[in-house]
Amino acid sequence: MRLNQGPEPAAGDDILARLLYRDALMLVIDKPAGLPVHPGPGGGDTLVRHLDALRFGLPRRPEAAHRLDRDTSGCLVLGRHPKALAKLGKLFSGHRVDKTYWAVVEGEPEEESGAIDLPLARRSDDPRSWWMKVDPAGDPSLTRWRVLGRDRAGRAWVELRPVTGRTHQLRVHCAAMGWPILGDTIYGRAPRQGGPGLHLHARALDLPLYPSRPPVRVEAPTPAHMQAALDACGPGPA
Repeated sequence: MRLNQGPEPAAGDDILARLLYRDALMLVIDKPAGLPVHPGPGGGDTLVRHLDALRFGLPRRPEAAHRLDRDTSGCLVLGRHPKALAKLGKLFSGHRVDKTYWAVVEGEPEEESGAIDLPLARRSDDPRSWWMKVDPAGDPSLTRWRVLGRDRAGRAWVELRPVTGRTHQLRVHCAAMGWPILGDTIYGRAPRQGGPGLHLHARALDLPLYPSRPPVRVEAPTPAHMQAALDACGPGPA
């Protein structure tokens, strides 16, 4: 069952307008940039506070089946009950979900496509820190990429397909290649305040949820804060 999305609301607005897909096991929503999924030490609004509106008759609210950074927009999968969450968790942990991201990067890749195979580790031993770094002793991390368009200002529209799912993997990998993601305040060139917002969008997911059916594919529309930069890079994929 595919659902049409209405106008893009701001973070915390009607979450039903962001529903992209629904079946008996899962929901997929278009998470807005700037809205964290879970509460953090700084407080503030979170996606969790809005999930009761997505029960659709079930006794429990759905829960996120994987991670998506606060500043990343796009497809987020929710399990509708514990058994569904367990099944989805195995798909994500087993790298069986095909994830496609769109990013605008500062600095143009020399090639048109390739793979980034760089292990990642935490920058700090502090368990509260999520900042990552390239480290030969870290966890294996692989990202496949291809250029979808380029602009005249030295930026590129890049499709990123993470094979592994490390914390901040795409952001660190792009920065390590010399083309950080536009708006990245941690690994890129953006100021901490007043920047353009992180130009990283979880564009699509393909989930092999049902053995006798093709993978479920869900796509999220381009967020408003990325549209101008993508337009400047050209028409993108056919």
